[in-house]
Amino acid sequence: MAAMASDSDVAELADMFRLLGDSTRLRIVMTCLDEPVSVGDIASRLDLSPSLVSHHLRLLRAARVVKSDRQGKQVFYAAADQHVSGVLADMLEHIAEPHPDAD
Repeated sequence: MAAMASDSDVAELADMFRLLGDSTRLRIVMTCLDEPVSVGDIASRLDLSPSLVSHHLRLLRAARVVKSDRQGKQVFYAAADQHVSGVLADMLEHIAEPHPDAD
């Protein structure tokens, strides 16, 4: 797998992990995994201001982590595709595994 990745691919992947390394952004993405959610609903569920949520969503959308869909005056956000939800589901499963080497 590493042999197939170009330097620019590796740099883009590192940027993606850096973006998702922020717990607020990660919580926002996880809120959007099951269904499209409006900015106001995300803000309410996570106890954040709508302007902060909008700022993070702009970054996540630019990185193609979430996609938006305008319905009338509201914009709904969802995971961009199954790859995003799959990676997060795999990582959640990974951290839930017992760690036999843990002290």
